[in-house]
Amino acid sequence: METTTEQETNLESQVQKTFFIPDIQELLPHRYPFALVDRIIDYIPREKAVGIKNVTINEPFFPGHIPGNPLMPGVLQVEAMAQVGGVILALLPGMKGKFFGFGGIDKLRFRRPVIPGDQLIITVELLSLKRNRIAKMQGQGLVDGQLAVKGEMLFSLID
Repeated sequence: METTTEQETNLESQVQKTFFIPDIQELLPHRYPFALVDRIIDYIPREKAVGIKNVTINEPFFPGHIPGNPLMPGVLQVEAMAQVGGVILALLPGMKGKFFGFGGIDKLRFRRPVIPGDQLIITVELLSLKRNRIAKMQGQGLVDGQLAVKGEMLFSLID
C-alpha cells in the first residue's frame, strides 16, 4: 500500500510540466500579435509556472519602439508575465474555459532593457486566490540570468 507521500510523488510525476504553442493556445485566448509566451518549461500546479518569450527582430512593435535602438516595450514584458500567470489560472481545478483579466500591477520595476535576440525567462508564482475570482501573483523576467522586470499582478475572473 502506498503512503500519502508516495501517492503525491506519483501524481506529481504525472503532471504535465512543459507546454508548447498548441497547448498554450488551448489554455489562453491570446493570438498573434499578442501571444507573448512561446513555451512553458516548468509548471507546478496551483503554485508556479516558468515560461519563455523568445524576442526576435521580427516582433511587430520593434519598427516603432525604438527606431535605431529596438526595445521590447515594458507593457509587453508585463503582458508576457500575465500570460504565464494565465496558464496557472487556466489549469486550476474548475477553471478550464474561464478567463481571468489583468486587473492591476503593484511594485513593478524594470531593471534592464529587453532587446532582439534576448530570451526572456518568466517565472510567475500564485500568491493568493480568493473565492476563485481574484488572484494575486508575483512575476519576474530574466535575461541571461539578469533581472529585467519584476512585479505583482492582480487578476479578476471575467464572467
